[in-house]
Amino acid sequence: MKLNKLHWLSALTVFALISGFIVHLIASADDVPANPTYQMSNLPDIDNTQVNSQQVTAVAMKLAELQSQVLRLNALGDRLAEDASIPDNEFNFEQLPYSGGPITQSHDTESKSLAELLVDIASLEESLVHEEKQLKMLESVTLGHHIENTRYLSGRPIKKGWLSSYYGLRKDPFNGKPAMHKGVDFAGSENADIIATASGVVSWAGERYGYGQLIEINHGDSLKTRYGHNKAIKVSVGDVVTKGQVIAKMGSTGRSTGPHVHYEILRNDRQIDPKKYVYRKAKN
Repeated sequence: MKLNKLHWLSALTVFALISGFIVHLIASADDVPANPTYQMSNLPDIDNTQVNSQQVTAVAMKLAELQSQVLRLNALGDRLAEDASIPDNEFNFEQLPYSGGPITQSHDTESKSLAELLVDIASLEESLVHEEKQLKMLESVTLGHHIENTRYLSGRPIKKGWLSSYYGLRKDPFNGKPAMHKGVDFAGSENADIIATASGVVSWAGERYGYGQLIEINHGDSLKTRYGHNKAIKVSVGDVVTKGQVIAKMGSTGRSTGPHVHYEILRNDRQIDPKKYVYRKAKN
């Protein structure tokens, strides 16, 4: 992980050097040379000052885009460094790595036109996009390790409330006839927090017949949980959720007589009695 981060930071250092020179060009844009180095043959009949100003504006806009992208990468890198428990004094995204050496004069950059610098910036942008993908892959691996440690199903899907209906045969609240209840109900106040009982990936988030607003989470090992009758859903399909995370607000959507969450556990896509999971202790 550190090698990938250091590789990215090297690219960021190159970006800083180029951007520093561009800022210098922008600051001195008023001093337009009499014979600019770029070719004028393919440009319309406009004076040199106008062409130079247009190119400087293009460079400034591209630089702003790259700066925004670097800020995103910094935030992602900081989070990964924190998750990996890397000491702040060893790896700090808010400052460039220390460097030094004798002063050397290079004329390569000074001989480049603004158009050529734009090409260099475009190449650097591609490199940053690649590094961003690598960091996101590292983030996925980190989250995957976290899920492995917290996908143990246990506890209730609510912070406040009470168990109002068990799994099994019961009288249907709408027609009074015997019916199989394939989950447990937890009653509470409208808008109360509904929480995930284990880490996993959201496989359903939306309306489903009978359930109203439903959330389904895949926890691996052929286990899924469902949370029905929500008033508001706080996650989307594909989201990685952690144990105890608020995923919805309690409501009474679908086939429901009042505010509660209908909680199901499925093994191999078949509902099982959640009772033993509700009452077992969480893993440390």
